[in-house]
Amino acid sequence: MPEEGVPLTPKANLLTTEEILTLARLFVKEGIDKIRLTGGEPLIRPDVVDIVAQLQRLEGLRTIGVTTNGINLARLLPQLQKAGLSAINISLDTLVPAKFEFIVRRKGFHKVMEGIHKAIELGYNPVKVNCVVMRGLNEDELLDFAALTEGLPLDVRFIEYMPFDGNKWNFKKMVSYKEMLDTVRQQWPELEKVPEEESSTAKAFKIPGFQGQISFITSMSEHFCGTCNRLRITADGNLKVCLFGNSEVSLRDHLRAGASEQELLRIIGAAVGRKKRQHAGMFSISQMKNRPMILIGG
Repeated sequence: MPEEGVPLTPKANLLTTEEILTLARLFVKEGIDKIRLTGGEPLIRPDVVDIVAQLQRLEGLRTIGVTTNGINLARLLPQLQKAGLSAINISLDTLVPAKFEFIVRRKGFHKVMEGIHKAIELGYNPVKVNCVVMRGLNEDELLDFAALTEGLPLDVRFIEYMPFDGNKWNFKKMVSYKEMLDTVRQQWPELEKVPEEESSTAKAFKIPGFQGQISFITSMSEHFCGTCNRLRITADGNLKVCLFGNSEVSLRDHLRAGASEQELLRIIGAAVGRKKRQHAGMFSISQMKNRPMILIGG
């Protein structure tokens, strides 16, 4: 969360439940087989269980995931699981409660840990934990995070720190994938590479004998743009074909103006056609105007 917070989007600008489902139906019909509800924070949306239940009915949709800060997870997960939620990512950048409060700007560390344990208890495997690594803040916790995978079926994903509005990015704060990998290897030289799907955004590794695994998301030092098959729709209905691109197309406005399915498909197709072979690189991205991550959803 940026220090100064973010302005809340007026409710009228957010996609309604029906608009979310209309767009989901359209994308699934065109071959999308995985939908992830992200944020801001998806679990504060009062209709989130209903949205999951309705998505579950879409023929051809194989996976419904959620990326959450985990604070409301333990309370809501039994209902979400019943509604059809099949995958969970929890954002957690530190295992130190006081540091958690500094990063997130609120209390709640123990609730997040409770959410992680509830997900494991309900049979989610792996439970993915997203950790953005920042020099001077939490790079000293890499080994503690990796050690969590010994007794728990977690996939701890170390994410290179990326430039977004409001996060005061600078190159010195970024810890590269290679440096993180070296740190883990020094502790566990027997670390093994795990094969992953071609379109995966993460490079996965396992410490022999451990239940879980660790992964690295290397958006900055080794981009994976060529195999990235992700599309994002922001809470206010804009289509982003690249997380780091600042071009957005409002599907909400077209929907509300009564665009037909064919028109929407043409607009989406044109946007996807403009998806670049790779993003602009970390230095250019850090100069670009983009939304803060909390307003994009990750």
